[in-house]
Amino acid sequence: MPTQSKPTVVVANWVHTEVRSLLEQHAHVICNETREPWPAQTLVEACQGADGLIGFMTETVDDAFLAACPSLKIVACALKGFDNYDVAACTRRGVWITIVTDLLTAPTAELTVGHLIALGRHMPAGDRRVRSGSFEGWRPALYGTGLDGSTIGLVGAGAVGKAVARRLAGFRAQLLYWDRNPLLPDQEDALRLTATGLDELAARSDFVCVCVPLNADSFHLVGARFLARMQPGALLVNTARGSVVDEDAVADALASGHLGGYAADVFEMEDWALPDRPRSVNARLLAMPDRTFFTPHLGSAVERIRRDIAMQAAMDVVEVLHGRRPPHAINQPAA
Repeated sequence: MPTQSKPTVVVANWVHTEVRSLLEQHAHVICNETREPWPAQTLVEACQGADGLIGFMTETVDDAFLAACPSLKIVACALKGFDNYDVAACTRRGVWITIVTDLLTAPTAELTVGHLIALGRHMPAGDRRVRSGSFEGWRPALYGTGLDGSTIGLVGAGAVGKAVARRLAGFRAQLLYWDRNPLLPDQEDALRLTATGLDELAARSDFVCVCVPLNADSFHLVGARFLARMQPGALLVNTARGSVVDEDAVADALASGHLGGYAADVFEMEDWALPDRPRSVNARLLAMPDRTFFTPHLGSAVERIRRDIAMQAAMDVVEVLHGRRPPHAINQPAA
């Protein structure tokens, strides 16, 4: 009796050896061996005839992609924000789609606190001063804003927003938050959070942290109107998604002096699913190094965390290959 051939799984970016080893026990694996994304056509060609795909932030899966890859049974997203993956199209075409929900929360919250401190205390400018060769010891310069005694506003109180609040518990700061779905009173008390309207949060906060996912309601939520309501000299941090913030409006507010500074780990140019997204980081923001602080999307860039994220996506794929429902599915495919 002929041996049934193994299914095929495509991994769109480099993964740890143990993740690949797990998949190879159940499938033939086609893996991008580099840390650079494949061109879109290369990915389509790899997925033609494949049963599963593990995708990352740099991939886009839409109806046209699925039509070209009709054998796919699962698209496992090694990420939390899935706006570049068309869930409705996957559902219509009978394809499971899974995401990673909890593993990115802690490292992103940790990085957010780092951005708050780095921006408020002028750490990038201080580093440049020391390296310039002109540093001769202490001088009364680069005075900034500390977290202690400040008012910090969280735009969003989901998993990341709550995790940021927990990490700010050691600072004597007043914590405000806004969310379309307010927390229960006992949750607010436990996190020392005070609910406000969005305008009030902008007006009262020394620091504002963006902690909401990108969707139709949050696109450019922090735009010219919000920025105009912020206190003069207040600071803005975005570790959520780039297009939640209007980068042109931020550049205007920085140029006018109304906004004191902007730190970001995410950028509008990364939101691949938006057809009119910028193709590079806003040049005006890059031209203001003394009032901005940027990192290259390091939110989940912790070695152990990235391994665990890919492993969870791989385990979801294995479940589907064996005819079972993947634990982290966000849809119910059509028959």
